[in-house]
Amino acid sequence: MKILTGNSNRPLAEAISAKLALPLVKANVRRFSDNEIFVEILENVRGEDMFVIQSTSFPANDHLMELLITIDALRRSSARRITAVMPYYGYARQDRRTGPRTPISAKLVANLLTHAGASRVLTLDLHAAQIQGFFDIPVDNLFAGPLFGKDITDTLSNREITVVSPDVGGVVRARAVAKRIDADLAIIDKRREQAGVSEVMNVIGDVKNRDCILIDDIVDSAGTLCNAAVALMDQGAKSVSAYVTHGVLSGGAVARVAASPMEKMVITDSIQPTEAVRVSPNVRPLSIATLMAEAIKRISEETSVSSLFD
Repeated sequence: MKILTGNSNRPLAEAISAKLALPLVKANVRRFSDNEIFVEILENVRGEDMFVIQSTSFPANDHLMELLITIDALRRSSARRITAVMPYYGYARQDRRTGPRTPISAKLVANLLTHAGASRVLTLDLHAAQIQGFFDIPVDNLFAGPLFGKDITDTLSNREITVVSPDVGGVVRARAVAKRIDADLAIIDKRREQAGVSEVMNVIGDVKNRDCILIDDIVDSAGTLCNAAVALMDQGAKSVSAYVTHGVLSGGAVARVAASPMEKMVITDSIQPTEAVRVSPNVRPLSIATLMAEAIKRISEETSVSSLFD
């Protein structure tokens, strides 16, 4: 087994490498003057079980091309098996046609990975679980729920906790965390009555005098979570925190979180934290290195990955 990384999240790759006590394969990932990407593997990988760690986060297109070109380089170097380790699977929000003449980009990315030469994919908290069906190669979709459950138990013990899904689509994810920590569940139903009118948020469930924890998979602009926090406080919640797997946090999202009623937001390092996240007083990264390293080890040894969540 050998591990290789692109440029999207080198600190996470180095942490995974340290957990596995394996050095990262030396590779030259650089650009020509017109920004064309060039990848050169500087070690022999013939017959090796290769794991390429690369989140397709901002800039998504550059990091995706890096991953595809790296996979092609490994395939042409006679690697025995190539696993694309994508802690954050970009384009996952485009998992269906939202209107006429629109793409299903999550399926396109699946095709690109397969045709480039990936033998399997390892990822974390896909935006929609059915994206696994877009592939004709094995896909291991890990869950951040157990990490969140442990962190909530360690840091928010002795509180009356209610786990909250910020929308109807995230109920399964929130219910899994609520079950793990033996907490109540609430749901926020948001709707826009007409164009140009702000969203109305209805809280389904009792949150009065409760410490509420919002669970989501992706936080981008943070608008939905901040509005949800306001709605929960308006319903009498004692405090609001958020646990989110992928901290995209584009634009002024970190400042928006800081100005919201949220006590804290915990994100994983599936996307490399920005400087704004590192200095923020109420946004905290949570490492997934141990989880990813254990999954990589189990895939290499051909043992059960699903038992990680038993």
